[in-house]
Amino acid sequence: MRVLILSSPESTHFSCMAPLAWALRGAGHEVLVAGQPDIVATARATGLSTVTVGRQFFGKDLLSPALPPDKRPIEVVGPHTPKMTLIGSRIWVLHSRYQAPRYLEVARQYRPDLVISEILDWAALLVGGALKIPVVSHRWGVDPMSPLMRGTAEDLLAGACERLGIEGGLPRPDVVLDPAPPQLLCPGTPAATPIRHIPFNGTGEVPGWLRQRGERPRVCVSMGRQTIALGGIPMFRGIIQAFGDIPEAEAVMTVQEEFLDRLGTVPSNVRLVPPTPLNGFVDRMDAVVTHGGANTLLTVAGRGVPQLILPQLADQFQGGELLAAADAGLSLATADEQNDPAAVAAAVRTLLTEERFAKGAGELADTMAAMPSPAAVVRDLENL
Repeated sequence: MRVLILSSPESTHFSCMAPLAWALRGAGHEVLVAGQPDIVATARATGLSTVTVGRQFFGKDLLSPALPPDKRPIEVVGPHTPKMTLIGSRIWVLHSRYQAPRYLEVARQYRPDLVISEILDWAALLVGGALKIPVVSHRWGVDPMSPLMRGTAEDLLAGACERLGIEGGLPRPDVVLDPAPPQLLCPGTPAATPIRHIPFNGTGEVPGWLRQRGERPRVCVSMGRQTIALGGIPMFRGIIQAFGDIPEAEAVMTVQEEFLDRLGTVPSNVRLVPPTPLNGFVDRMDAVVTHGGANTLLTVAGRGVPQLILPQLADQFQGGELLAAADAGLSLATADEQNDPAAVAAAVRTLLTEERFAKGAGELADTMAAMPSPAAVVRDLENL
């Protein structure tokens, strides 16, 4: 079987599909990833064959031009709302319409039996409909977005469907895969075919000391690469200050090198490290502070570690709410809370001292471990 994998031009959007691609390869199938330069490096890092289609997208530019210096999106527009999803969905749908002819050209040459894409890439449905081959849509994790975006896609892609001879408008995917456990299913989002989340957090070396338990409770701060780049320096300083007020614990904080000289004085119980694959050491942590990005949230949840979510964009807010509802973590969902070192310190202390969070996180990890592996899902996809 030949499989074509498509992704919107954000490397983190592609990452959720890497384990399924490995499983397909392991089962003897051919896999090709087609995408813009934004995802090609990540796809190659997973060991997959790629073809570059189109120019660099520069997705961060969608958010950064309107930001005042050292202000994050949440400080400018507030927490994400369904209305924002509907407005933002137009960009991704129109982008899919623009890319579809290029992907169709690749598909006609490659002749896939199956197309797989993540939830913001609608071009896959056009490719599948035009070539009459099945399409699999792969959620990142917590997914409040795709049900809201579907109507926009049906409207804006109606003309493309007609030109391609696709009857009945925009097709629906033959299978929707969901790596989020039932506890993290958003209200209003239909249940889908489960697939166990296998982390891919990039490549790199994990230092030996980080793979060992600390003498004190150890907390990892992993806010993704975009948070600090999108006006996050003041918040990072506040998080560092918060741990200065928790001397009974130590923090390991991942920060890109170019931002280190802007973080100010760092207390002795805070250690700054370059971005390091989270799955290589997170099970040695007692808690994690994170932005709630889908891959990060599920990586930590799968290891049974309580989380403090400081959501910044899109699905991260719902992820924090659902995690808190499952007693697997806490969420500070407003800019004022996130910018208050005392509030952050209090939340971290709560996670470290109240047993219900360790229990809830453990139960969530058990649920995820029982979900079908990518290898098991491949056997079902072969029947398509």
